[in-house]
Amino acid sequence: MDQEKNLKFMQIAMKYLPEAQMMLKEKGMEVNMDMMQPMLDVLLKVMNDAYELGASEAKAE
Repeated sequence: MDQEKNLKFMQIAMKYLPEAQMMLKEKGMEVNMDMMQPMLDVLLKVMNDAYELGASEAKAE
């Protein structure tokens, strides 16, 4: 995976992290960054796949 792209994706994820933490807290789950890291890793994979899909569709047009 491209390190620069992953850094940008992580910045996007961090932008929304407080919102996700608040949603979980409202459900009675207190989470910290260590607990969120596995989910952020999955999110990076999803974002990478979505990026690749968009790139391949743009090339096909």
